Amino acid sequence: MVIQPFQKKVWLSTPTMHGEEQKWVDEAIRTNWVSTVGENINEVERLAAEKIGRRYAVGLATGTASLHLAVKLAGEKLYGQPKVGHGVLEGKKVFCSDMTFDATVNPVAYEGGEAVFIDTEYETWNMDPAALERAFELYPEVRLIVIAHLYGTPGKIKELREIADAHGALIVEDAAESFGATYRGIQTGNFGDVGVLSFNGNKIITGSAGGILLCDSQEDANKVRKWSTQSREDAAWYQHEEMGYNYRMSNIIAGIIRGQFPYLEEHIAQKKAVYERYREGLADLPVDLNPYSAEYSEPNFWLSCMLIRPEAMCRQVRGDKDALYVSESGKSCPTEILEILARNNAEGRPIWKPMHLQPIYRMNAFITRNGNGRARSNAYIRETGFRDVGDDIFNRGLCLPSDNKMTAEQQNGVIELIHRCFE
Repeated sequence: MVIQPFQKKVWLSTPTMHGEEQKWVDEAIRTNWVSTVGENINEVERLAAEKIGRRYAVGLATGTASLHLAVKLAGEKLYGQPKVGHGVLEGKKVFCSDMTFDATVNPVAYEGGEAVFIDTEYETWNMDPAALERAFELYPEVRLIVIAHLYGTPGKIKELREIADAHGALIVEDAAESFGATYRGIQTGNFGDVGVLSFNGNKIITGSAGGILLCDSQEDANKVRKWSTQSREDAAWYQHEEMGYNYRMSNIIAGIIRGQFPYLEEHIAQKKAVYERYREGLADLPVDLNPYSAEYSEPNFWLSCMLIRPEAMCRQVRGDKDALYVSESGKSCPTEILEILARNNAEGRPIWKPMHLQPIYRMNAFITRNGNGRARSNAYIRETGFRDVGDDIFNRGLCLPSDNKMTAEQQNGVIELIHRCFE
């Protein structure tokens, strides 16, 4: 069977518009409410708070802006308001998910803090509770944790929350990738002291941009709204007593998100169907899909990912920007599969490269369940082939085309291409 390249590109994950978005955008334009106030923003905040089960939601320009103000809010609760020109986390360490996009952890640096990266566990690909407990043994003074739910799959929230509470630590919960996912029947975004959602262009629903900060205190919500509009005081002139930001969501962006909200569950069902077709179509290969526990969680299946079993990995070496591999019969690797997909007009991606391996953060502490991950011996690395769980998943894993508009025929073509890589 000869496989022809896809005539129409098969994407990783793209926006899916339905028409109602245009209605609310047009309404904003017709009524001249196109800035950072308006009924669309009010409604998006109401819908988000209601869906997640939090008392308050604040619409912000991006998920990253939401994470920044979430970290700032949590830091101020712990350490008080900083002097102008100083971050609220100045000189403080913060425990952070290691395998995530850097937007999760950069706000710690924005506020002058130092991220300490916590290794991943295999069962959900999220922060390892055992590694977090070990981190508190090494750094008992830490009082803030930033946790992400990778690729739409909830982490081990019960264990992580119990450890945080035992050590008097607050949690910033990054649910940017997991909107609509549940843990023990409760929506992600509801488990942190502060939660964050994202409506970036490739998320489960989108506004092309936009984010939400979630909390249960009206005082906190009002503080975040103030910060997001340049911290203007209640005066007839522009009066400023603390640092502010231009972070408020626009009523145009909110109109798109408002039109997307009714389709959240539909998008999740479509993404789950993609995941299940991959699971069935790849069942005869030495690979596994990104895992979750059906006993206590229901992901939103944002991205379907694949992990090649160690015995089926061909030789692969990655530098900071390039990768090499040696093709071997019956084996493959992420680099080879991604090359084949791209050659056939389909988009895949590597797994998020762990933060402790990023050049910008290579000097930061990194903790595994066995202690300091930076201190692993060269002999251990040579024997196992990897330094830690996150490094291993990054080395063997890749994100598959997961667009909810991908046809069954297109997905079958992707599955066949992957099979060819293992011949």
